[in-house]
Amino acid sequence: QVQLVESGGGLVQPGGSLRLSCAVSGSISIINGMGWYRQAPGKQRELVARIRSGGSTDLADSGKGRFTISRDNAKNTVFLQMNSLKPEDTAVYYCNLITPFRVYWGQGIQVTVSS
Repeated sequence: QVQLVESGGGLVQPGGSLRLSCAVSGSISIINGMGWYRQAPGKQRELVARIRSGGSTDLADSGKGRFTISRDNAKNTVFLQMNSLKPEDTAVYYCNLITPFRVYWGQGIQVTVSS
């Protein structure tokens, strides 16, 4: 059974940094890509960043210059480094994994940016 477990969230002051991790457990033969999404209260879930199997990345405009997505293939883990955080980054962040057969989601982790 494939599971995604996020960690690294929490409360941070504006201008601070957090590093989210998403560890994948279970047997997976093919990974097309992994990504991070977020959902703020009253808003739709939106893409934050994604990384494809070949290593290319996409970042939402809201995170360009501040966020970086990376991965450790050996550990089946994807990371989201978030710098210069703003109150509008406050949301539940979700990790996802895309295979040729389905998309898996983590349970989500809260990130709160507040003074």
